[in-house]
Amino acid sequence: MSKHLDLEEQEQLDELKHFWNKYGNVITWLLIVVMGSYAGWNGYQYWQKQQSTKAAALFDEVERAASSGDTSKLERSWNDMRDRFPGTTYAAQSALLAGRTFQQAEKTDAALSALKWASENASDGASVQLARLRLANLQIQQKAFDEATKTLAKPFTPAFSGLALDIQGDIFMAQNKPLDAVKAYTDAWSKLEVNNEYRRLVLAKLNALGADPETTKGASK
Repeated sequence: MSKHLDLEEQEQLDELKHFWNKYGNVITWLLIVVMGSYAGWNGYQYWQKQQSTKAAALFDEVERAASSGDTSKLERSWNDMRDRFPGTTYAAQSALLAGRTFQQAEKTDAALSALKWASENASDGASVQLARLRLANLQIQQKAFDEATKTLAKPFTPAFSGLALDIQGDIFMAQNKPLDAVKAYTDAWSKLEVNNEYRRLVLAKLNALGADPETTKGASK
């Protein structure tokens, strides 16, 4: 025979019923949302892992095509990477690799397209800036000086700013503006690390123009 609830227990039960009647639906929906979000997050993580695995496999195809010099296959695999996995680091790496390979094969339009995509869509800042530098260099080769200047217009981080200024100097030289070129090269020289081998190349360009930033620096002290 079941025991009768005493008065205090009955009051607690009534309070619980009242609370559940008032807030039960809210609590149930809150739990549904929380559990749904958790399941969704797990699903998203799994999807991301799957995407990364597939992108890595496709990147292997891009690398093989680039190594073999098969530009037709490279163009197909790179376009596939761009369309299917644009937000991955593999897409950025593929764009840079494709751009370099196309340029070496004198497929200029394909190289410009790959580098322009990377300069605007790469998932990490370093790849974006590297793509901008390579794109500007290629645009200079095509005598598209205004386009190259636009490519360099946005600020670069300190790690890339010296290289960007050097390319800007190349643009000025191509436009027969030696004084502007000296200024750009000097700024590039000052921003590059002392032990950076590229700094010697910038110094050689300055010396060819009759400028010596080391002498100028020493005289200004």
